Amino acid sequence: MERKPLKVQEAIQKIHEKNFTPVYLVLGTEEYLQKQIRTAFLESFVIEEGDLNFSQFDMEEDSLGAVLDEAESVPFFGDQRLIFVETPYFLTAEKKTNAPEQPIDSFLDYLKQPIDSSILVFFANYEKLDERKKVVKQLKKASTIIEVQPLKEAEVRRYLQQTIDNEGIFMSREAFELFIRLTDADLSKSMREFDKIKLFATESKKVTVKDIEQLVPKTLEHNIFDLTNDLLAGNAEKALRLYEDLHTQGEETIKINAILISQIRLLLQTAILIKNGYTQGDITKTIGAHPYRVKLAVQQLRKLDINSLSSIYDELIENDYLVKSGQAEKEFTFQLFLLKTSAKQKRA
Repeated sequence: MERKPLKVQEAIQKIHEKNFTPVYLVLGTEEYLQKQIRTAFLESFVIEEGDLNFSQFDMEEDSLGAVLDEAESVPFFGDQRLIFVETPYFLTAEKKTNAPEQPIDSFLDYLKQPIDSSILVFFANYEKLDERKKVVKQLKKASTIIEVQPLKEAEVRRYLQQTIDNEGIFMSREAFELFIRLTDADLSKSMREFDKIKLFATESKKVTVKDIEQLVPKTLEHNIFDLTNDLLAGNAEKALRLYEDLHTQGEETIKINAILISQIRLLLQTAILIKNGYTQGDITKTIGAHPYRVKLAVQQLRKLDINSLSSIYDELIENDYLVKSGQAEKEFTFQLFLLKTSAKQKRA
């Protein structure tokens, strides 16, 4: 019978208590949570460089046979050995032409009676496994499963707020919201950037909007998001200034135009689906966009008209064609578009 999956904090507590099981399946794509599980195992086993009781295998390069040989070996001067197994592609529907042949039958035999002195940890960095495969069914049945799937926005917010509180840092509400936006409500991104914030606030223990603006870099997509807001709000001066800044930084006008097209397309798709009775969750699944991007699109649409969006989208596509076919000069065309569209939006 398949065991109930463990949440990360519960799993870490059991690992630190050395309450081990012979086989683990760490399933999901959230890098930060994966890293926490790795660290917990390494700390619990007190693994140091060159430790003979620790091995790591990559299934795209190594054989599962070598993993089994290691697992069946007696530990060196200790009670247990730790074995990390990376990229177990054979658990998915994915085919690997250059990977070694994997002795699945031998592995299935091992899973029937795994050895207690070897702790096998499979890091399956995948959204899902191929549930039709016998090896997946047997591994899930024999394993302690630890879920490390990406967290929902509300969960990321709680996790970050708890982390900030634990560090004794005061972050204003506005700064926190900006931090969430610049890290796309993604836990791994957020925690990478939080390391810098923690160092910055070592003495003051305070973080403002200005601090976030200085410490957390804006991606091109974030800048185009701001440009889109300025454009749709009819603020030609700010939109043009931001475009010039990006152009000065070496960003290509054609690339800026392409990302702007994708931003307007997302707004237009979201508007059409809302009109047809779709919920925010339904929209996310239908168009395959990040849930946080869809949430922002829904918020933007409260002040926008679907006909205006459609007209803007058509003009962007037309301008893209004219520039790429050599019928228009890219910088002038884009600047003129910003001016004309901002003026229309301001009158609306």
